Amino acid sequence: MQDYGIRIWGEDDFFIDGDKVKVNYKSSPALFDIVTNIRNQDIKGPLLLRFPHLIKKQIKLIYKTFENACKEIDYHGKFQAVFPLKVNQFADFIQPIIEAGKPFQYGLEAGSKAELLIAMSHIYDQAPVTVNGFKDKEMIELTFLSAKMGQNITVTIEGINELESIIEVAKERGTPIPKIGLRIKLHSMGIGIWAKSGGINSKFGLTSTELLEAINLLKQHKLLEYFTMIHFHIGSQMTQISNLKKALREAGNIYADLRKLGASHLNSINLGGGLGVEYTQNESYPELTYSLREYASETTFVLQNIAKKKNVQEPNIIIESGRFIASSHAVLVAPVFELFSEEYTQNALIHKETNPPLIDELYELLKFITKKNAQEYLHDSIDHLNSLLTLFDLGYIDLIDRSNAEILTHIIIKKAILLLKDEPIKELIQIQDKIQEKYLVNFSIFQSIPDFWGLAQRFPIMPLAKLDTKPTRSASLWDITCDSDGEIAFDSKNPLFLHSVNLDEEDYFLGFFKVGAYQEVLGMNHNLFTHPTTATIEINEQGYKIQTITPSDTLIKILDSLNYNCTKIEDNLFHKIDNSPFISKTQRAQIKHEIALFLQENGYLKTVN
Repeated sequence: MQDYGIRIWGEDDFFIDGDKVKVNYKSSPALFDIVTNIRNQDIKGPLLLRFPHLIKKQIKLIYKTFENACKEIDYHGKFQAVFPLKVNQFADFIQPIIEAGKPFQYGLEAGSKAELLIAMSHIYDQAPVTVNGFKDKEMIELTFLSAKMGQNITVTIEGINELESIIEVAKERGTPIPKIGLRIKLHSMGIGIWAKSGGINSKFGLTSTELLEAINLLKQHKLLEYFTMIHFHIGSQMTQISNLKKALREAGNIYADLRKLGASHLNSINLGGGLGVEYTQNESYPELTYSLREYASETTFVLQNIAKKKNVQEPNIIIESGRFIASSHAVLVAPVFELFSEEYTQNALIHKETNPPLIDELYELLKFITKKNAQEYLHDSIDHLNSLLTLFDLGYIDLIDRSNAEILTHIIIKKAILLLKDEPIKELIQIQDKIQEKYLVNFSIFQSIPDFWGLAQRFPIMPLAKLDTKPTRSASLWDITCDSDGEIAFDSKNPLFLHSVNLDEEDYFLGFFKVGAYQEVLGMNHNLFTHPTTATIEINEQGYKIQTITPSDTLIKILDSLNYNCTKIEDNLFHKIDNSPFISKTQRAQIKHEIALFLQENGYLKTVN
């Protein structure tokens, strides 16, 4: 059985049973069966499957882990979390997160006016709302309206000018006034792609000098009592806990000193995001070096130690770890549309009465290959192919010879790999790098996993079925955009092996896991491929229920979103049909009907089966 590293990244959310990957919850349905059910409703192209129970699981896990960490050392501060809307603002994700978070008073974080309106309209009871990012006076006024509605809102100041705007709006509007947080610039930095989020040269926050200026301004305008929180962020997807510990020591000391300077209502430290997620499928190259338990234990320990040393109350702890909450809930499923090297079969050979000697030798290698000599014959076939390609360049063999040489070599290599599939031969991976299978997958990398294209972020990939059969084809994945960057190339350090399949007889679906954070909202309409059809799946003891299906945008809707006059497009097409010398009067109505139907389809490819 090939498990595709599911024991490393899967977090017990999914498991393999027989030949299929299943959801590890209640009735444990197979992803393949869910996808087949949806596609039987005449929905083609890629699918994004949402599993709300995984959102609930992550929220519960993060609160329970911090609760246990606080109990272990008798930590007196409270724990609270907010979900940063920038991670995923789609309504069919936000609704489940609101419901799952109610028992915990799980809050929301907004970084724009639109996100703030989502938060204000969806938040419940006294669950917290925090507002980060750059703000103008209008946005600050919106936070005052939130406070007036009785909401538990904290507006985080990114610069002195924003604090001056709060002072101005407070004079104009009076009470109630939202709570005020100050974002601090730390010298501590994270690691990796997002390290620049932290450090003294980071985009957001106040320096030590600006912090002191802010405190004086708050005192001067009698607003110091509303200052309740300091906030920092050292980067998304932290892979090492040491960076966080350093940042906590720095922030903890700032917190203690601010309280001693008179900020007596300051009671919270917001750690921002960064809690890591394990994406790797190869246990030799793990991304994370710590667990959630260690993250919670180190946070409470460091902050308690500083508070005791400086004789201040232990701060409440707030985190914004949206990637941890959202990533695992969504699985992108895309069908393989074509295998590009399937043309290398014996039926494609063009037989000649006389062959160059090296091609005759390739025929002999293919005829007599066995498990015992497979590795030797594999080497011989590659050497022969290289020699024959040189002969072609020099004009000594023709195109038919070259084609036969390529076909025979690929067939020999495939057969050798099949014969040696159970042998621990490291060289096989290097060889397969040269003869990898190209799988054309019916999706857009730019739309559905843009972080792979933009940041080289790997996502766990595996087929949804045939898992009781060992895959033998080194795979590179091509999406259907006309862009050479739309490829997930074979990587010998993190190799992906897939099956040889006859797509005329069976479907072959690939699952891309942990795509629930950032990918949807960052997706690009490259070649005008828009979001895939999205389905929310509720699993119960008896089976599962497809709660909602949100279809991918139609072609007419895509064009409309780019400010095309869609009525005019249709009129122009119909006019061209009416005036075409190749279309008879009796054909016009039928062709217009076909065009109208085509415009109501989505842009993804349709398979025959």
